[in-house]
Amino acid sequence: MKTYGYGKQNITEDDIQAVVETLKSPYLTCGPKVKEFEQAICDYTGTKYCVAVNSATSGLHIAMMAAGVGVNNEVITSPMTFLASANCARFCGADVKFADIEKDTANINPDEIKKHISQKTKAVVPVHFAGQSCDMEGVNRALPTDRKIYIIEDAAHAIGSDYKDTKVGSCKYSDMTVFSFHPVKTITTCEGGAVTTNDEELYKKLCAFRAHGMHKDGDMTNDWRYEMRELGYNYRMTDVQAALGVSQLKRLDQFKKRRREIVDFYNKNLGLPHLIEKDFSNACFHLYPILVKDRKKFYFDARKAGLNLQVHYIPVHTQPYYQEQGYKWGDYPNAEEYYNHCISLPLYPDLTDNDLQEIIRRIKEII
Repeated sequence: MKTYGYGKQNITEDDIQAVVETLKSPYLTCGPKVKEFEQAICDYTGTKYCVAVNSATSGLHIAMMAAGVGVNNEVITSPMTFLASANCARFCGADVKFADIEKDTANINPDEIKKHISQKTKAVVPVHFAGQSCDMEGVNRALPTDRKIYIIEDAAHAIGSDYKDTKVGSCKYSDMTVFSFHPVKTITTCEGGAVTTNDEELYKKLCAFRAHGMHKDGDMTNDWRYEMRELGYNYRMTDVQAALGVSQLKRLDQFKKRRREIVDFYNKNLGLPHLIEKDFSNACFHLYPILVKDRKKFYFDARKAGLNLQVHYIPVHTQPYYQEQGYKWGDYPNAEEYYNHCISLPLYPDLTDNDLQEIIRRIKEII
């Protein structure tokens, strides 16, 4: 019996050759391929600057640092996300506030953001869940106009997605956007991430925080000297990873087309409750969650049927660490209700129409 997971990378001979050529080159890290990958992301998204990093978590961390997030600050994000969206604020000593989600999209609700704004709020991290953009104009309207609150998009699921007239990552509605290139994402660099921005000062800070806080400017640009002006980290991406990213990015629109075809197929043939796509969205879907009555039974029945599915996600505020910060079950009812019933079906470009028909047949047998 053929088995199916919820996600899978797509690697071609062109990808392999790109990596091999880099392995044979003089540079394995801190070389030209990273710059090429960063420029390719800028060209695709329409943003001015891109900083490639070794994971989206690293990208979120240095984005927080570039925004000046620290002790006595608060950062607002969604409870329905991976841990890193909240942890990045805690890395900097800030407190995390959660804003509940919309029931129909599982994206953060801008009206809920407004409820949690305080004088300590330094940044908001809207998470583009499953690949669909949040209502970014709504997020902006939720913020006060008399002071600066940074908007840092967690687009780990959403490279290739569009919000209204722009690509996610263009930063038209935000200060910075963070992408993930983990193997189950739309494109992969094995592990890796990137931060985009249109702000030159933020870009300079991101570059420094990625590499130990080092600067080479002024009369230091052409010799051995550098200055460490703040504490940074070793969050750099290798040229080998970047070479894979450059190759993968060339197929992003192809991946998006197939992912949307699979979502349409499920929508038309499965007949189970699922998230909806808003009119402002043209998503490059990363996940296809459905909602089932008895999720635990469905999960284990699916495994017996060769469907190795996953739950996205356990609400962050219910994790023991965040319960120690004062959060508890019952705080965010929409996120909790969604979690109690959600499970993600297989969604990746290698799935054929015959695969999809077989997946649906097995699901209907166990519902």
